[in-house]
Amino acid sequence: MSATTHHDKTRGRWRSPRPARPGTAPRYGLRTAWVMMASGWSANQFSALLGAYRSHLGLSESTVTGLFAVYVVGLVPGLLVGGPLADRHGRRPVALVALGVNLASSVFLMVGSTAHWLLLPGRFLTGVGAGALLAAGSAWVKELSSPPFVAEAAPAAAAKRAGLFVSAGFASGGLVASMIAQWAPHPLVTAYLPHLVLASAAGLAALPVPESRQPRPAATARPTSPASPASPAATGPGAPAPSTSAYGRRFLRAVVPLAPWVFAAPAIGFATLPGLVDDGLSGWQTVYAGIMTAVVPGAGLVVQPLARRLAARSRLATATIGMLVTTVGLALAAPAAALEQPALALVSGALLGAGYGLALTYALTEVAALAPPDRLARLTAYFWTTAYVGMFTPYVIALLSGVFGMTTLLLTGAVLAVVTCVGLLWLNRDEE
Repeated sequence: MSATTHHDKTRGRWRSPRPARPGTAPRYGLRTAWVMMASGWSANQFSALLGAYRSHLGLSESTVTGLFAVYVVGLVPGLLVGGPLADRHGRRPVALVALGVNLASSVFLMVGSTAHWLLLPGRFLTGVGAGALLAAGSAWVKELSSPPFVAEAAPAAAAKRAGLFVSAGFASGGLVASMIAQWAPHPLVTAYLPHLVLASAAGLAALPVPESRQPRPAATARPTSPASPASPAATGPGAPAPSTSAYGRRFLRAVVPLAPWVFAAPAIGFATLPGLVDDGLSGWQTVYAGIMTAVVPGAGLVVQPLARRLAARSRLATATIGMLVTTVGLALAAPAAALEQPALALVSGALLGAGYGLALTYALTEVAALAPPDRLARLTAYFWTTAYVGMFTPYVIALLSGVFGMTTLLLTGAVLAVVTCVGLLWLNRDEE
């Protein structure tokens, strides 16, 4: 079955769908975006429960830390396998199967409150499902938010929708889980119930949505696609298709330098900072951690209007301002840690989250503009894989803190953010 066809029962044949008419077409992009929220929710609900696992189950710090890291171990193959599969077989089947894995992972974690050995496969499956959803789901949402499924759509807005819903899931999952862990009975079971409801509802909403992958033209080796958003002339009917090396080089210099910061900044905000200021939070550490997991990605959502205005002025403006905001956030984190000030840490976390939101918006928009249609999910998976390298930042900081001190490491991070910003501008100096 063609990726953009459906069955006409009255004529007994397959035909291409008509372009959607404003006000009458199903909002396919919005309906599928909820699976992205489920992915983000599943990723962060466990983060807010780290203290609860230590106190309720008596798990050691190293065990809890290992369970957190297993998520990334599962996420990488989920991304690297899910992206190519979605390009080859379609976004819809891969995304729906990944959502099923995402649901199963929460069931494993719920049962793991009594059968502790299930926590490890539960966290691994969380990563696998989330990775495949990020790769296939991002491409599905972007394409369903663009013509012919939407009559008129801004390419940048279509590319950002998946990131917005992921961020909403990040913000909501940790906060809700922490509140349940603080006050509800059997918190290591009940904390996962909201995700089961959300993921099930998202699956039901997405089930009737069609495939969006465009069929590859038989007469050409690759469909025509712009090699760069700065070269619109390359999109004409007679223009040659870009080579893999062309968009690959652009990806390496425009996306890869920034990508690790996409999750390095928020990971410091919700995984490192709460533990540095919790001496004054007796009895409220879990709630504070949940608030921080909401504030960080929540700030990423709040800055989206700013991101749109910056992108309209300059393609690199969103990335540049994002890295500068991250720099200020890290600079404030140093005194917050040194003085053990929870309020100042929240301000720092909000700035780190704003930097995350700007960086994520820039990167997803850039990837969508760079990738040929038959490579969109694959290139998106490469971006998410590189971005998730930043999730190891809290562990690197923890390992080095005994030698250099936390304040020194946070200030060093601020310097590295400035260096990244300058390097990104230099590498792309000819693109504006």
